Amino acid sequence: MTTTQMKPRVLLDGLTMVESPRWHDGRLWFPHWGTPEIIAVDLEGNAEVMAEGPSGLGQSIGWLPDGRMLVTGDELTRYEPDGTTVRHADLSHITDAVWSEMTIDGRGNIYVNSIGFDFSEMAERVMDPSNDPTGVIALITPDGAARKVADGIAFPNGMVITPDNGTLIVSESFTGTLLAFDIAPDGSLSGRRPWADGLGPDGICLDAEGAIWTSTRDNGCVRVAEGGEILARIQLDRACFATMLGGPDGRTLFMMANEFLGPDSFDEMLAKRSGQVLIADAPAAHDGWP
Repeated sequence: MTTTQMKPRVLLDGLTMVESPRWHDGRLWFPHWGTPEIIAVDLEGNAEVMAEGPSGLGQSIGWLPDGRMLVTGDELTRYEPDGTTVRHADLSHITDAVWSEMTIDGRGNIYVNSIGFDFSEMAERVMDPSNDPTGVIALITPDGAARKVADGIAFPNGMVITPDNGTLIVSESFTGTLLAFDIAPDGSLSGRRPWADGLGPDGICLDAEGAIWTSTRDNGCVRVAEGGEILARIQLDRACFATMLGGPDGRTLFMMANEFLGPDSFDEMLAKRSGQVLIADAPAAHDGWP
């Protein structure tokens, strides 16, 4: 099959570092890493700071079925209607590292992951692949109980869940692989297997034809089918850190792009303010979670 070539447009520019986008309530929401800001932007580029979260690196956002927002970080935080924040679940028995990506499925189950080490150790981990993978995925059920459901993942990143709540797919960034797990009725994960490899996956999203939008290691954003066939490609001038489908018909592709200066240069990256929110028209609408 011929790969479709697509071109992006800039929606927002001059940001510190952008990640973990979510289409919610008619706008794209995302944590503005390096600041405490959680920003929402419409399709005309009108942006607004909606809340404050952690000011470091790694946080993502999501919403419970009742509309309350969750934010990851040192712990999983819930925003109450009156603006106060509380710890949503105790995850300290699973890891003391920062919790990063999060996906909430159609039953209210929350999946969060952690790379298992501090971001300051990134360069060391990249240079020494002999380190045992420390990444974990935790499940928080609607009753608030939390448990580990997967481990030994080499830098878990973005996650999607299929619309039937039957499969969780996670980016294993250090190996360039999308991993798939079967989801049991109680939320447990099993049947770990490669879904696609040879990529540079970070934040991901799923479309209604079962394809995933993700990144490559040569500043590409690709639409990939299970098994690894590249269906469409968008070449960027900087790294794509995350994707999301949204808009009125679910066919607007959002790409969170930043100039990546290396695993030991996050402070320099933030100061450079190379973060952009890019958009393109997608061939299939959003599906699944987030």
